[in-house]
Amino acid sequence: MGMQINTNLAANNTYRNLASTQTDMAKSLERLSSGLRINRAADDAAGLAISEGLKSQVGGLTVASRNAQDGISVIQTAEGSLSEVQTILQRVRDLAVQAGNDSNNAKSRDAITTEVKQLTTELTRISASTNFNGTQLLDGSKASLSFQVGANADSSSQIQVSLTGANVKGIAAALTVGSAGAVSAVDTPTLVTGTASFSVTDAAGGVSTVTTASLGAAGSMKTVQSVADALNKDTSFKSKLTASVDADNKLVVSSNTGGIVVGGATAGTHASAGTGFTLSTAGAAGALDFSTAAGAAAALTAVDTQITAVSTARADMGAAQNRFESVIRNLAVSKENLTAAGSRIRDTDMAEEMVKYTRSSILSQAGTAMLAQANQSNQGVLTLLR
Repeated sequence: MGMQINTNLAANNTYRNLASTQTDMAKSLERLSSGLRINRAADDAAGLAISEGLKSQVGGLTVASRNAQDGISVIQTAEGSLSEVQTILQRVRDLAVQAGNDSNNAKSRDAITTEVKQLTTELTRISASTNFNGTQLLDGSKASLSFQVGANADSSSQIQVSLTGANVKGIAAALTVGSAGAVSAVDTPTLVTGTASFSVTDAAGGVSTVTTASLGAAGSMKTVQSVADALNKDTSFKSKLTASVDADNKLVVSSNTGGIVVGGATAGTHASAGTGFTLSTAGAAGALDFSTAAGAAAALTAVDTQITAVSTARADMGAAQNRFESVIRNLAVSKENLTAAGSRIRDTDMAEEMVKYTRSSILSQAGTAMLAQANQSNQGVLTLLR
């Protein structure tokens, strides 16, 4: 091999190796200081794409877990109010049982009616005041609520919670208090005579019941109660209807075949073809009537229906809450596994990287020393020039 001084191949080769070693050492320092194996796309293009996808999934699962927690909070808010609604309904039922006893006088029944009115008013207030972050839960305005409990946009990432059975506003409307029948005045009982015809509409089935009753001769009735007694003795009348006298001494005609009877001039008209009856629309119709034992029995049926509906709604909400808790546990496991997968791709193996750094550091020091030697290798030419 000849001796050249313009081109020092040994020095160039040493420098190239030293530059490569310095690059490797700089990358090792970057990975050790950041804790990431992939700091830019050039480090591992495919790994970066995969790890970013996993990162999106982990972030989505984190938010989905919070969403599920919010879902539990919503259910607990609604179910807590429904618990009080059920307590109120149980109290109304107790009062209906109490009203079914004829040992109650008119004032006792009025007191029962007053308390029930207050309780049903409270049901209305609960339906209006129960909300979560401004969303009404018990007023029937929303049939269901949707919760995002997954990281993706598919249907399996969503849970629907039904609020259909939790319509407390509807429950309050269904339990209005009033005379469960059509009210008619009997201004002059002694004038009652002939055949009376009654038409009462069943609110539950929308069926009108037309019944006739044959009454005695004029003058045989002395009081409104005697008119009611005469109607209740009539075979045709008592098979479908019941007559009673309300607190205002007016005749009340109601159904004894089930359903809720609505009074008034249009629905539940109480018409009369007999002498002595005056059509009245003053009677307030309602599902709950505590003025008679028969009305109290019908009220019991109506209240039991609502208690069952609330119990079902609470059971559905409890099941949904348990489902949310299961979702949260599953999300936690999925998040842990995806995080571990992303870490294996993107994070630095500190021990392995330290080995690489140590190697690069030693090679850098050796390369620097060898570059100095290579630069001195052509000094022998000077001896030829002396």
